[in-house]
Amino acid sequence: MTKSLLEKINSPEDLKKLDLTQLQVLAEEIRREIISTVETNGGHLGANLGVVELTLALHSVLASPRDKIIWDVGHQCYAHKLITGRLKEFRSLRQWGGISGFPLPAESEHDHFGVGHSSTSISAAAGMAAARDLLMEDYKIAAVIGDGALTGGMAFEALNHIGSLGKDLVVILNDNEMSITNNVGALSDYLSRVRSDTTLFRAREGFMALLGRIPAVGKPLLKLTLKFKKALKNMLPGQLFEELGFAYFGPFDGHNISLLQKAITNGIKRGGPVLIHTYTQKGRGHTLAEENPSRYHGVGPLKVKRKSEISFSDVFGQSLVQLAKKNPKIVAITAAMRDGTGLGEFAKVFPERSFDVGIAEQHALTLAAGMAKQGLRPVAAIYSTFLQRGYDQLIHDIALQNLPVIIGVDRAGVVGDDGPTHHGVFDLSFLRPVPNLTILAPSDGGELCTMLNWALQREGPIAIRYPRGVTTPCFSPEKISPGRDIKAKQLKSGSDCLILALGQLTEVALQAAKVLEPELNCSVVNARSVKPLDADLILRLARESKRVLTVEDHVLSGGFGSAVLELLAAEPDLLVHRLGYPDQFIPQGSISRLWEEFGLTYRTIAETVRQIVLGHPPSAAGRGD
Repeated sequence: MTKSLLEKINSPEDLKKLDLTQLQVLAEEIRREIISTVETNGGHLGANLGVVELTLALHSVLASPRDKIIWDVGHQCYAHKLITGRLKEFRSLRQWGGISGFPLPAESEHDHFGVGHSSTSISAAAGMAAARDLLMEDYKIAAVIGDGALTGGMAFEALNHIGSLGKDLVVILNDNEMSITNNVGALSDYLSRVRSDTTLFRAREGFMALLGRIPAVGKPLLKLTLKFKKALKNMLPGQLFEELGFAYFGPFDGHNISLLQKAITNGIKRGGPVLIHTYTQKGRGHTLAEENPSRYHGVGPLKVKRKSEISFSDVFGQSLVQLAKKNPKIVAITAAMRDGTGLGEFAKVFPERSFDVGIAEQHALTLAAGMAKQGLRPVAAIYSTFLQRGYDQLIHDIALQNLPVIIGVDRAGVVGDDGPTHHGVFDLSFLRPVPNLTILAPSDGGELCTMLNWALQREGPIAIRYPRGVTTPCFSPEKISPGRDIKAKQLKSGSDCLILALGQLTEVALQAAKVLEPELNCSVVNARSVKPLDADLILRLARESKRVLTVEDHVLSGGFGSAVLELLAAEPDLLVHRLGYPDQFIPQGSISRLWEEFGLTYRTIAETVRQIVLGHPPSAAGRGD
């Protein structure tokens, strides 16, 4: 059987042997491979389909791994992986033991910087450029960043800095959202060719120098020419980048390989900081993804969803809509994840009360603080892993002023195939020390909407932590008066061991307790509140059983179990054991596989209880302490 072009590509060097027609054929083969794999494994579809030609142009001009290509976010790296020797492994994408859905230096010498969160590429590339020059080395660096990632403040901080340093660095702006209208068509293409042609650039600079040397009239003419040049620049696209110290080329058609190759080549020859603006079509080559790029940004494996299934995020969003109908002061804030956090319906019903700030978690939290200060009831829904980016704002702008901001900590716990950059397993550790902050964790959809309703009646900041995945819908939430705290709930009584469970693992713990009967009779408690803990109930039940096991979908260091240990520190007769994640980054894999691997299944919980009661603590490494 004749090999496809893609099967013949073992490294980027092989691209240099292909002509333009072959590169175009290769682009379509890559698209088919991406679509087929993502339909099976899930993954980021739209952005990856949009950058195929750009990836081929970059790798056919540059010489990786000597030259460095830094991908922002990593949603655009599939074509890059396919042409850097990972075709055979590509079908294991995002699976347990398979290749990552993001650039991973441990995986390939062509992945020059690990990434999964946005807006980091220019900073990383700037650092590499500074290191290159200090060490007197010689290689090219290109940072690829999308227009969405460019909304992150860190990207502008990096642009501002690298522009002032003047280092040789190419930034590729992959614009897959903005509409390139006709009025920037022919004229813009012409100006782009002129500006990106290094021969004309050098001729222009030589002409300016010559003008300055003409006796008497030279300097006045030069001054007039510079004024005209500045006025002309103000009418051209890319003025913002020019003012930041970058030479701006573009915009270019991001699916024209030949044009992109010339632009990248000329950008490198130009020297200094260069920004090349390309426009691409998200989802290119996949009809549904082209028509609905937001829906097909990230997709799961194809499967039939039951009508009764609803995600925690959707419960959160639907509950907020119902509550907002009764309270006009409720506003919703998201950081470029409106649909992902379940707030899409809120935006449709209350567009004037919905705020999507882009990839700017820091701004989202301080925006919420300002709203709360003036009497609104802001609710900010942010993924746990992205909440890490707004920690200072949480402490300084919200908690220190004790403002009534509700933070929906979405995707808490392991999230599955997106892996270590996206697992939300650190939030309790960094939230627990913050004064004034209440931390809640519902076990199902009913508790989530109840907690949201309760939080909106309270003063002070409240974080509600909930996982990715399906749950029960919210029918009629339990009525809790504003004056009461959220208390823990005992689900089963028993004196052999107290199992304290948090969030979604509560049901797993209850199942383990039932498996143990009649051999052992355990008490199971749904903690519900991490801060404050229900000290009265926990102390009473712990003293009765003398043996305590905590279970959490979070790292052990500083998590729920640590809070329980602190509470029981003055009880020397108690044996406390904790189940959670060890001191390591958790790999990719399905949630069920990760729970199995790290001892968070009902079978492992039951076995742990047996060992605790028999006086022999579990010895399995990485499964608790």
